[in-house]
Amino acid sequence: MTKTALLFAGQGAQAVGMGKDLAEKFPSARAWFDRANAALGYDLASICFHGPEPELTRTENAQPGIFLVSWIAFQLLKEQLPPLEFGATAGLSLGEFTALAAAGAMSFEDGLRVVRQRGRFMQEACDATRGGMAAVIGLDEAPTREVCAEAGVVLANVNCPGQLVISGETDKIAKAVELAKAKGAKRTIPLPVAGAYHSPLMAGARSKLQAELEKIDILSPAVPVISNVTALPHGRPSGIRERLVEQVTSPVLWEQSLRTLLAQGFTRFIELGPGTALSGFMKRIDPAMRDAMLNVADVTSLETTARALK
Repeated sequence: MTKTALLFAGQGAQAVGMGKDLAEKFPSARAWFDRANAALGYDLASICFHGPEPELTRTENAQPGIFLVSWIAFQLLKEQLPPLEFGATAGLSLGEFTALAAAGAMSFEDGLRVVRQRGRFMQEACDATRGGMAAVIGLDEAPTREVCAEAGVVLANVNCPGQLVISGETDKIAKAVELAKAKGAKRTIPLPVAGAYHSPLMAGARSKLQAELEKIDILSPAVPVISNVTALPHGRPSGIRERLVEQVTSPVLWEQSLRTLLAQGFTRFIELGPGTALSGFMKRIDPAMRDAMLNVADVTSLETTARALK
């Protein structure tokens, strides 16, 4: 029996035009964009559809924008395939909020508003510090951790074998990049981000996010939702709040999260939201899953995935 898990996109997947063709073809998608605009009090749909890119890339817009497009992809897939059966969800960083909403742990509006505020708080932390991030390609985790310790930065994302992300103060990231090259990294890529996400430099956002999370109802998920912090299923609602706050300054254990799902016997994965980065990570984590990945990002991929599942 096929076990299906849903995976939700994280920040960096945003692209001007995301969701536009879905809204043009499906009235229900347009209704979700209108509902989001009403909940937030500004035209997020227009920013998703038309940008400009610097406006969409702003953390406070990118995060709710990706949440929204991912949620709409999920809703449209359910429309195409009632009932859509899935046994677990997971999301990369901000995508964890979409994963929780999809599993019934929080409402759409609450998730959208909290993610918008999360983006604002993280931007404020970025503005108060001088931080950055870099991808380290082709270096194993152990030597990368040695680089981090020597340079005074942290490992922020364990995405898949051969792709790790480091985070910290700008000058220390520059030092870490040189150390990584000396240890044999094939490439290092500075990331176009506002600051040092998933590092201690984001500490200023934690208490503010905690206060926002206390304002919303969080329920026990209907299916297991994998935590970025522990790479294990979330527990009680109080623990969900704690893990979401910790996630701001903790590394994203994405590879371990997917290995948890694989160990639990999941054999099909559907990536929901803009881009296909998560599908790429899975193919590196377990090449045998190459043909087990589906995605919904636009009309074409929705139709392809619906046909495959039917």
